[in-house]
Amino acid sequence: MTDGEVMLKVAGYDSQALEELYERYSQLLFTLINKILDNRELAEEVLSDVFVIIWQKIEKFDFKTNNVYTWLVLLARNKALDVFKRNNNPGLMPEYNDDYVNEFIIPKLSGSIAPLELEKILSKKTGIADALNKLTDAQKYVIDLAFYHGLKEDDIAKKLNIPAPTVKSKIQVTLGNLYKKIATEIN
Repeated sequence: MTDGEVMLKVAGYDSQALEELYERYSQLLFTLINKILDNRELAEEVLSDVFVIIWQKIEKFDFKTNNVYTWLVLLARNKALDVFKRNNNPGLMPEYNDDYVNEFIIPKLSGSIAPLELEKILSKKTGIADALNKLTDAQKYVIDLAFYHGLKEDDIAKKLNIPAPTVKSKIQVTLGNLYKKIATEIN
C-alpha cells in the first residue's frame, strides 16, 4: 500500500493501518523529535503523542494533496517544538487544547508541495545528504535555527545581529537551492 492508501484506512479508523503507519514512520519521526528535544525518554513520549494526534485528528489531513511524508514530518516537528517551548517557558505558552492543536500543531500544506513517498525518500537518502552538505555553514545554521529550533525570521535576525530582510532572503535562497538539488535527486 502507498502512504496515501494507509492514511485512507487510518481515516476509516483501522487500527492496523495506524500500526502500519507507525512501522513505516516511527524511526524517522523519532530521530527528528529527539534532535529537537535532545531527550530520548521525552522524545518517545512525544512520538506516542504524535500518533495519538494522527488518530484523533485524521480528518485534518488533506487527502487532496495526499502529502503524507511532509504532513507527518511537520506534525512531529510542531509537536516537538511545542513540548520544547512548554518545558523551557512554563506558563508563557497558550493553553493546550483542541483549538491550539488545530492551529499550531496540525500542519497546513500548500497544494503546490509535491507529495513524497517515504520509500522514495529513503532510497535517495545519500543524494539528499549530499545536497544538504553542499550548503554553506551559514545556510545550515539559519535552516537549523528555523526548522529545528522553531525560530522566526525576526528571532534569527536578533540572534545573528543581522537585518530581518537578510534572514528572509537567506532562507528563501537556501530553501530554493536545496529544493532544486533534492528534486533532482528524487526524480
